[in-house]
Amino acid sequence: MTKLSAWKIASAVFLLCAATPIASPAQNFSTLPAFRGTNGANPTVSLTQGADGNYYGLTVYDGEGTYHTQYDGGVFFRVTPKGKLTVLYNFCSNVNCIDGSLPDGGLVLATDGNFYGTTTGGGAHGYGTVFKMTPAGKLTTLYSFCSQVNCNDGIDPTGTLVQATDGNFYGTTEYWGPFGSALGGGTVFKITSTGKLTTLYGFCAQKFCSDGNGPESVGLVQATDGNFYGTTTKGGVNNFGTVFKITPGGAQTTIYSFCSQSDCNDGAAPRGSLLQASDGDFYGTTSQGGPNLMGNVYKITSGGTLTSLYVFCNLDPYCKDGAGPTAGLVQATDGNLYGTTTLGGANGGGGTLFKITPAGTLTTLHNFCAQTNCVDGDSPIGGLLQATDGALYGTTYYGGLTNCTDTPGCGTLFGLNIGLGPFVTFVRAAGKVGQTGGILGQSFIGTSAVLFGGIPASFTVRSDTLIEATVPPGATTGFVTVTTPSGVLTSNVPFRVLP
Repeated sequence: MTKLSAWKIASAVFLLCAATPIASPAQNFSTLPAFRGTNGANPTVSLTQGADGNYYGLTVYDGEGTYHTQYDGGVFFRVTPKGKLTVLYNFCSNVNCIDGSLPDGGLVLATDGNFYGTTTGGGAHGYGTVFKMTPAGKLTTLYSFCSQVNCNDGIDPTGTLVQATDGNFYGTTEYWGPFGSALGGGTVFKITSTGKLTTLYGFCAQKFCSDGNGPESVGLVQATDGNFYGTTTKGGVNNFGTVFKITPGGAQTTIYSFCSQSDCNDGAAPRGSLLQASDGDFYGTTSQGGPNLMGNVYKITSGGTLTSLYVFCNLDPYCKDGAGPTAGLVQATDGNLYGTTTLGGANGGGGTLFKITPAGTLTTLHNFCAQTNCVDGDSPIGGLLQATDGALYGTTYYGGLTNCTDTPGCGTLFGLNIGLGPFVTFVRAAGKVGQTGGILGQSFIGTSAVLFGGIPASFTVRSDTLIEATVPPGATTGFVTVTTPSGVLTSNVPFRVLP
């Protein structure tokens, strides 16, 4: 996903018609610092909130790495809530990009306070890495892909890692693996914080890749049943992608093959990660398919029953409701789902930011490229983050400053205030009684109580944005509340108490 694929380019040409701009709720939308090449270019994934209350992210291109060219490199950056952007690390800073290049996946904040991520290029063999990054920007390469014969460990890890309840990290590679090639396959892998990698599953293990091919998704999700769920862009019985389940031990089950319905009404080519919502079902997007060939929003149960909630490009002739979503969804504290489309919208194909209810009612919140020279951004490929201040934050692939070395711009950061109040969340939303974990939020200085489902917990205020709390005896799965001098804050998701 390091470049707009051919279908996106073709669709963008089709949609680049003169449409009458429609007013959007600009009073709630703000553009944060834009990328200009020297500080990175073309972010493709969502931001991650750090323990210090700042937001961290990656760009896939540019920066000032010593050995990078225009189309490799990339940066690790920090942006404050007030919008100050700082580049903390430039990839491809050594010969042959041994430290990695093209960081096309997102970051995960781990329980040790560091960020973990992947690059699709560079490393010891040129096929990507897994890295650890401190908040100050010190990088440690944990693993270089294609370290095994015939690249049986896979190449091009494109997704965001997930830190599971066992403390290890899980992710996917898009190509090769034990049954793949340079054209497909891919793997699901487990890696420890010290860099020991285990390949759990190789795709294309079944005839015609009916088990899936090319997991290009943003990442895996560990569900409440302890298993991991994800998508592949290709493969399946119809070769339009799959939804799969895999156990921590590597037992894989294909639970759905896309384009199984008439006219591909169920969608095709899912590129975004799945979200397990508060109702226990999974929600996601497809980038193609549907009656209008421009993707959809769907719901799927763990047993594989899929329901198409919304089909994009319903507002012809310019797809004013959006088209081609490539990122997954986020469920905000109001219970609704939020996401982006890469194409479509009311401003000639710059994409949209939308809200959709679990029942499928869609509202467009912002049409990108609404400002001169697309200063507000163009083509939001990455997903959204609801930060603990209640607002939504995201990135666009294009747009921003007009003096960027990449035409038509190097991308932007943006925020949208949707009127939701502050809350608390977790570094990891699961743990056993007696374990200590991090709680993220704001205004923690002077906190007087932390309750797990109403049961008081011992805690330490580490900073105004971080509390460390111990799961108390008798606690059961439920919401966590934090009593601060400014009021009581409730967690956005339940904390799951493990047996």
